[in-house]
Amino acid sequence: MNDCRLQDLAQGVVQRALAAGATDAECTIAEGNEFSANVRMREVESIKEAGSRGAGLRILIGRKTGSSYTSDFSPEGIALLLKSAIELAEVTTEDPHAGLPEPEELGSVAGDLRLYSPDVENLETPVRIETARRAEAAALDADPRIFNSEGASFDSNVGRHVFANSRGFAGQYRTSYCSVSVAPVARDGESMERDYWFTIARGFDALEPPEQVGRIAAQRALRRLNPVKVETQRVPVVFEPGAARTLLGNLFEAVHGTSIYRQESFLAGKLGDKVANENVTVVDDGTLPGLFGAQPFDDEGVPSRRTVVIDRGVLKSYLLNTYAARKLGMKTTGNASRGLAGNAGIGHGNFFVEAGVQSPESIVAGVANGFYVTELMGFGVNIVTGDYSRGAAGLWIRNGELAFAVSEVTIAGNLKDMLLGLEAVGADLEFRGAMAAPTLKIGEMTVGGK
Repeated sequence: MNDCRLQDLAQGVVQRALAAGATDAECTIAEGNEFSANVRMREVESIKEAGSRGAGLRILIGRKTGSSYTSDFSPEGIALLLKSAIELAEVTTEDPHAGLPEPEELGSVAGDLRLYSPDVENLETPVRIETARRAEAAALDADPRIFNSEGASFDSNVGRHVFANSRGFAGQYRTSYCSVSVAPVARDGESMERDYWFTIARGFDALEPPEQVGRIAAQRALRRLNPVKVETQRVPVVFEPGAARTLLGNLFEAVHGTSIYRQESFLAGKLGDKVANENVTVVDDGTLPGLFGAQPFDDEGVPSRRTVVIDRGVLKSYLLNTYAARKLGMKTTGNASRGLAGNAGIGHGNFFVEAGVQSPESIVAGVANGFYVTELMGFGVNIVTGDYSRGAAGLWIRNGELAFAVSEVTIAGNLKDMLLGLEAVGADLEFRGAMAAPTLKIGEMTVGGK
């Protein structure tokens, strides 16, 4: 079904909901095709191709809400969708904060955000398989110690998103992405380690060469060989970008509007306070063309925008949808996110730490004795108190150089102190997803080992 017909369908569902007794309504339609080819030890292991589509309806009767969804776009399927949503709304409790955005809050970002590339949809299956095979071959051929592989994959997705509501908004956009990843296994004597690397882009031509992906994955696996378990000590900790992204994930939870109005975040009530080192600026921006958190409007029909969350260490904004904004007496930041059914939650656009000026090499060179984190494990983070303790692996820094591999340790601290202790922010910001951070150095944390 093409864009126009899907948008007409969404608007028609909304109008039928109003005719059936709803005072407000919104309809989301999602349609997509996904592909995955997996190669292991140079042989094709699996190929998967699947398509899906569905429609979700959320209605309000006064301040009572009901929602339903269907994958059946026939007249009978749409009729059942409407009936289910109305019946659910009639038996729910009123919520004084429920409701759609105000009409003046609705809209869409103008211009092409470059979310869709036709070369992904038109790519031949043999090319997809061969791309994964080339990535794995480059990893296996990089060094004799790369003796095995957990496989390489080529994944792609092409989708269409349509949204309409009863306050005059209707819009749609298409998306695409493809990615290549490989996970080689290295061995040196009794030591055996794995790691991975990947590339992802909106279009096939924007992917990094698969041979480069394979070589980087091999290097990452090799550097983990023969790890040691260090003594427990307090030292500077440097997070490589992949590990730093997990810290950003913790911060997102802490500025999430639901966590704030429930008083379940250590940043609740802290707007205007210094909460991080002055070299830290964190931004949420859903308008950056071609990136993975970009979209012209959020899942309530509010335009995406740039929101500075932390400005030079000072907390400036939380991330809110309409409901959380009303609970807090604020305005939505255009961060509504939802699946097909249910009330909107809160998501992020391109959520990132702005790049600093130091190269990652100079950050490491400034550490006499410390820990360079490449992987984090476990879920020992308490967003209410900020307490932080996670399993970690990486490399030990000695006299400004990466000296040897380290594993089976924990790093511990408190997010309040960690944010204030972010002494260095690297210049190596790049987006391999909707959340991104450069190399980050925290002045001191507890590394728990022997």
